[in-house]
Amino acid sequence: MTDSTRFLIVGNAEPFEHAAIPRLGFDDFRRAMIEGAAGGLRVGALFASPEGARELGIYGVLLDDLTAAVRVARSVVPVGPFASLTPECPQAHLFEREIAEQFGVEPLGHPWLKPVRFHAAYSGRSQPWVGGPAVIGVTDFYRVEGEEVHEVAVGPVHAGIIEPGHFRFQCHGEEVFHLEISLGYQHRGIERRLAGGPDRRTIHYMETLAGDTTIGHTTAYCQAVEAMAGVHAPVRAQVIRGIALELERLANHVGDLGALAGDVGFLPTAAYCGRIRGDYLNMSAAICGNRFGRDLVRPGGVLFDVEPAAVEGLLARLDEAERDTASAVNLLWDSSSVMGRFEDTGRITRETANEIGLVGPAARASGINRDVRNDFPAGIFQYSHVPISTWSTGDVFGRAYVRWLEVQLSIRFIREQLRALPEGPVLAPCGGLPPGRCVVSLVEGWRGEICHVAMTGPDGRFSRYKVVDPSFHNWFGLALALRGQQISDFPLCNKSFNLSYSGHDL
Repeated sequence: MTDSTRFLIVGNAEPFEHAAIPRLGFDDFRRAMIEGAAGGLRVGALFASPEGARELGIYGVLLDDLTAAVRVARSVVPVGPFASLTPECPQAHLFEREIAEQFGVEPLGHPWLKPVRFHAAYSGRSQPWVGGPAVIGVTDFYRVEGEEVHEVAVGPVHAGIIEPGHFRFQCHGEEVFHLEISLGYQHRGIERRLAGGPDRRTIHYMETLAGDTTIGHTTAYCQAVEAMAGVHAPVRAQVIRGIALELERLANHVGDLGALAGDVGFLPTAAYCGRIRGDYLNMSAAICGNRFGRDLVRPGGVLFDVEPAAVEGLLARLDEAERDTASAVNLLWDSSSVMGRFEDTGRITRETANEIGLVGPAARASGINRDVRNDFPAGIFQYSHVPISTWSTGDVFGRAYVRWLEVQLSIRFIREQLRALPEGPVLAPCGGLPPGRCVVSLVEGWRGEICHVAMTGPDGRFSRYKVVDPSFHNWFGLALALRGQQISDFPLCNKSFNLSYSGHDL
């Protein structure tokens, strides 16, 4: 079989009919996904959807970074066990665990089948999920045996406002042999609530999927809705969305650089970046009245324009923030004590990053040219190019330095767009959605690739809406980064990824 018979090939945010997706036998579907991943494609999404009372649709989305092609395939199988892809395609491991817990079907041969999230219906190790297989219980963790091996358990309760997360370290002395990460303690069930939409709650779910990625997720959603409805957001609105997306990137990257400095006790950069992060957040507030960009992006465009006086004010703020950011961040690279902690800590090789499907700065720090703004451009990024920032070391330093490179390019992009903001409206009417339509929408959020897959049923409402936050790809990267490290390096490695608990828990 050829790719054209195994996959429907479309572009980012390009609508297509559900009936046009090739329906493969599961063996052919499994082979197509495994061969695609082995041939350099990536698993952007792998999920299930009910197809009648006794059948389950398994959908796969493979992404080709070189050709901007999105490949979509499906198989319809009886509700029951199916052969796991994971032994031959490691990128599928977490997706298959998710399918098992959501629909009560077991991927046979999966090497470590346990819950991704904690559902209310699950009440302990002795019971499987309602209607589900008797898979590994929530309290089971991988163990390394030996007289001198010991466990260190951290969480799930943490200080501050982050959601719960449990980290189980298998150690020999101070050296970490294995880290297992257990998340999903506050499962919100957002994907289930999106079914039957869009309605007046849908946009607010999108803005709070991951609260620090409001612009990224909401833009992905709006791209999907606009594509299915046949609506084109005005060019001025696309530019404002791009500016807001890069301001979101700036605020979080600068905040992360300050937090990394704090984790190694380098207080000058930690203190300055904490304040400067607020400057970028306040620029978002100057556009729409909210520091996190809520109420700005909507289907059809944006709700707030940027008037000429506001443009001048933003440019002045940007110039000042750029100077302050450079002064604070360059202190890091000039400090031998900071470099001594950053370099060679938490290394992920390019080969490992590719094998597990890392995205965002974590992938680019390992030398991978992977960025949706360049590989699958949509909106303003079809017309305004942002170079990809990469490094080669794959360690804490690489992940920090890629952030600094991206900060500089985001500032340049925002300045260029503000100075050349096109005339015209900022919002176009966006009506209802047609039935039987699908779309894959990709956006490069500040953590990496955001993937939304939307499907409508016969009534023009969402029959399935799948969200893949970049953290879903990257948490396992953190686990691998700790192998062979000192356990005292965990806070630094963790912050160098800075992944989302809530974005993982949908």
